[in-house]
Amino acid sequence: MSDTPLFRNPDSEANRALEREAQLPMTGWQQEVSQGLEYGLEAAASIRDRTIPTFSRGELPHYAGINTFLKAPYVEDVRKVGEYDVAIVGVPHDSGTTYRPGTRFGPQGIRKISALYTPYNFELGVDLREQITLCDVGDIFTIPANNEKSFDQISKGVAHVFSSGALPILLGGDHSIGFPTVRGICRHLGDKKVGIIHFDRHVDTQETDLDERMHTCPWFHATNMSNAPAKNLVQLGIGGWQVPRQGVKVCRDRATNILTVTDITEMGLDAAVDYALERALDGTDCVWISFDIDCIDAGFVPGTGWPEPGGLLPREALYLLGKIVEKAPVCGLEVVEVSPPYDVSDMTALMATRVICDTMARLVLSGQLPRAERPAYIQTEANMDVGSDWE
Repeated sequence: MSDTPLFRNPDSEANRALEREAQLPMTGWQQEVSQGLEYGLEAAASIRDRTIPTFSRGELPHYAGINTFLKAPYVEDVRKVGEYDVAIVGVPHDSGTTYRPGTRFGPQGIRKISALYTPYNFELGVDLREQITLCDVGDIFTIPANNEKSFDQISKGVAHVFSSGALPILLGGDHSIGFPTVRGICRHLGDKKVGIIHFDRHVDTQETDLDERMHTCPWFHATNMSNAPAKNLVQLGIGGWQVPRQGVKVCRDRATNILTVTDITEMGLDAAVDYALERALDGTDCVWISFDIDCIDAGFVPGTGWPEPGGLLPREALYLLGKIVEKAPVCGLEVVEVSPPYDVSDMTALMATRVICDTMARLVLSGQLPRAERPAYIQTEANMDVGSDWE
């Protein structure tokens, strides 16, 4: 009988993970330790581990420190955002909510629970601290009870980060931000086009809701822009009892692309990935990913404004996301509808953190991060007329 443990089978995922970890550098960790000792003072004499400073700096301890996402550096001067590969941007806006508010606290909730994570993922063999530069630029200044002014702020903020060359990752916020985020991207696309891959239980394609552009409306207005054609909108996980017929008509009229949870499970996850990529990439230059946390079954993500049972399982959602990110030229990500006041043990915010970390890791594995150069689809000059034709 062999003495080799089963998990050391050379064909197992675990064994491959063990081997990959040995190839990762420790440079980023060593720099963080050195900086912590410099900035946080040498520890008291009784502390044996001399890598520990007096004041908490960096990843450890997980329960201490100031909450940026993954405890990444906070960049107060947003003019320097282009010095980083990825920029985390909070969008604390829930004035587009039509039922129960609370997503304005989403960025805080996600940042807080992200302290639980390390930058290293075992199965993927990725250490974000060692392989990319990540920063947190804080929150966009949104205007309570005024969607349109908030949309203008969001579009300007996203356009600034996107045009700098840093990859924008947004912490929502309700899903009304989907329109201004895409508008910010489109301002710097010139004649290039973006496909939208949208994870959700709801179509969000109404023109208005309660006489305003709300969180049920982003894709009607985003796909009005020539840079974001409706034929390149792909929606994964749609279904249930909260899909307004007004929005369904828009999807039918504009020939957008929808897969229900049943569609995905019956055709298989890999076939669903191929479907999404084929349609989102048809004639486009990049892909924007909009991940509404309520695409996942409500039993796993209670902290959201419109929970709907019957959604994707977490493993299914992460698999779909990971394969799409590895195969598509991703220009950014937003994670929306995390509502901490309704959350239980931070489970929903933790799921959002996982979505973001997995996205960054898959971008590393696919060679999209770090960026060797600015992607060709990013235009320096801004077209401020994009998406400005609605009153």
